[in-house]
Amino acid sequence: MSGLVPPGPPRTAALLMLMVMGRDRLGMMTDAAARYGDAARLPVGPKQLYYFNHPDHAKHVLADNAGNYHKGIGLVHARRALGDGLLTSEGDLWRKQRKVTQPAFQSRRIAAQAGIVAEEATKLVARLRQHAGGAPVDMLQELTGLTLGVLGRTLLDADLTRFDTVGDDFAAVQDQAMFELETLGAVPHWVPLPRQLRFRRARTNLQRTVDRLVAERGSTGGDDVLSRLIVSTSAEADPEVGRQRLRDELVTLLLAGHETTASTLSWTLHLIDKHPEVRERLRQEAVEVLGDRAPVFEDLHRLTYTSMVLEEAMRLFPPVWILPRKSLEADVVGGYRVPAGSDVLICPYTLHRHPEFWPEPDRFDPERFDRSRASDRPRYAYIPFGAGPRFCVGNHLGLMEAAFVLATLVRDLRLESPPGRAVVPEPMLSLRVRGGLPMTVTEAG
Repeated sequence: MSGLVPPGPPRTAALLMLMVMGRDRLGMMTDAAARYGDAARLPVGPKQLYYFNHPDHAKHVLADNAGNYHKGIGLVHARRALGDGLLTSEGDLWRKQRKVTQPAFQSRRIAAQAGIVAEEATKLVARLRQHAGGAPVDMLQELTGLTLGVLGRTLLDADLTRFDTVGDDFAAVQDQAMFELETLGAVPHWVPLPRQLRFRRARTNLQRTVDRLVAERGSTGGDDVLSRLIVSTSAEADPEVGRQRLRDELVTLLLAGHETTASTLSWTLHLIDKHPEVRERLRQEAVEVLGDRAPVFEDLHRLTYTSMVLEEAMRLFPPVWILPRKSLEADVVGGYRVPAGSDVLICPYTLHRHPEFWPEPDRFDPERFDRSRASDRPRYAYIPFGAGPRFCVGNHLGLMEAAFVLATLVRDLRLESPPGRAVVPEPMLSLRVRGGLPMTVTEAG
């Protein structure tokens, strides 16, 4: 197959690159884009990673020729941690899972869930008011609790907040998934490393949680995701296969359904804290649109600046920061040859900061997403929820949740980081704030 070989470090750098990947994944991708441009071949341990950083490349790999690319490094290894849920499965199983869950995210159902989201946002404000004038509150933890509450009520018709360890259990699962990536899956689970012991406990806890949810639901019907998954997996010829598939799909749903929205809101609160003029404009819009009432579905199209702020936050800190793929057959991407079986990386974190498409790419500027301004920016220059057939199924629900929560918070409260507190990204399965986000609480106004 014709095509150029992408530039990159020599093979002798493979061990060093493996160490860098474990220590600074974002720095590794940013440095590769700065050094080699839109395409690079990165030797990492025994592997060669083909890294593409142009909208046309993303379109080709994720959409135009998506059938040639399965989930790749990181997510393949995460399968050992997560099982075969919607995030990691392939082929007919993935299509079956998508078909089962898709109806729960139809616009009609999302509109019907707006009241639940607004109610959870109002309850969050009430909880935070109890800390007004006191010590900082970890907003990442608070937002994780909120998103788990929303997820449980909207998709599972269940109260997830009664399971105290769920947030910590998912943190252990993400930590294990990244360890699998860093070690390329070479360390058996039985090796008693502290993180692996934490993961084994977390996996047991999560399996107990989903088993309890299923047992409480029983065989009663319903239109939520839990009911649909119970019906779908009960059709498996082997009951044990069905039970394991149900566990895998629910664990994946619980992780993906709350983690990305909590991360997005955390980064947004951090950014508006650093830009008080944006926070004030957000508050003005929230007061004008909502008054003193809770948001309703029809407010979404009126919270225009709120949406712009969230989109810019996801540009700088995309919830899905890396999209790994593996080529099934040889291909040519942007004129560069990709052998069959290659590990291919599309990185929204660096793609969203490509200077050709984003002037002053590191600057926080919500005006980039003003719909009244003409833009010739390519569609695939901005892919916070992925793209192509595996585009995030829950993006609309997540965006409504983020908009309602942000508008409610900025209208009622002022959240500020303590002086000198460094906020550092942690690239796990999602792009989290490392070590939490402590903020002080005062009344707005």
